[in-house]
Amino acid sequence: MSTLPPATLTALLGIRLGGVELSGVLQRIVEIAKDALVGADEVSITLVRDDRPWTATYTGQLALDADEMQYARGYGPCIDAGVTGTVLRVDDMRVERRWPDYAAAVVPRGVLSSLSVPLPLQTEVVGAINCYARLPFAFDDVAVETAVDLAGHVAVAVVNAMGYIDAASLAHHMQQAMVSRAVIEQAKGILMAQNRCDADTAFAILRRASQGRNVKIRDLAADLVGRVATRSTSSNAE
Repeated sequence: MSTLPPATLTALLGIRLGGVELSGVLQRIVEIAKDALVGADEVSITLVRDDRPWTATYTGQLALDADEMQYARGYGPCIDAGVTGTVLRVDDMRVERRWPDYAAAVVPRGVLSSLSVPLPLQTEVVGAINCYARLPFAFDDVAVETAVDLAGHVAVAVVNAMGYIDAASLAHHMQQAMVSRAVIEQAKGILMAQNRCDADTAFAILRRASQGRNVKIRDLAADLVGRVATRSTSSNAE
């Protein structure tokens, strides 16, 4: 029986799976998860294939930074949860001893607690849904139960997508996720310069614009980068 609030469950069940890009489905799920998980400041989904982890989607820069700090080391709660199938909760990063160098690096970034729940997958792809908080002890047992339920919905989306794509296409999806992230980073840099704001605020601007215009974040970012590049080229030509 689901422990999710009725509104959350209704939102999840309203997501179209068939014929929809995996990235779009997962983005919608993490947005719902962020609203449903009390204490979570940002949420991400890590997928791992052939020992190569990548962030399939995320709600904010804090989550992406925390994920990538683990990828750089080859271990951490988001990777280990997906690979071992174990729920991994860090109540206080300041005294964490399982991944001491990762904890020491992520605390200055603002992450003081986290929760990584494995996706119930039995495929060549494994992964986890990751929740990050700026406060210690942000995730209690209820949050764990909620995240476990949400992980099941993520797994359904991944399995459904894999029914439509082969291994080569999956590798392409992984590459596209990395390319999209690079474009989003460029767009954020532009917005940071234009608005004199930090990375989190820049991403929030992108996300609001994406929702308001009903356009994918990566497409919006690509358009912004393209327009700035065109203006720059025109200025140089003059």
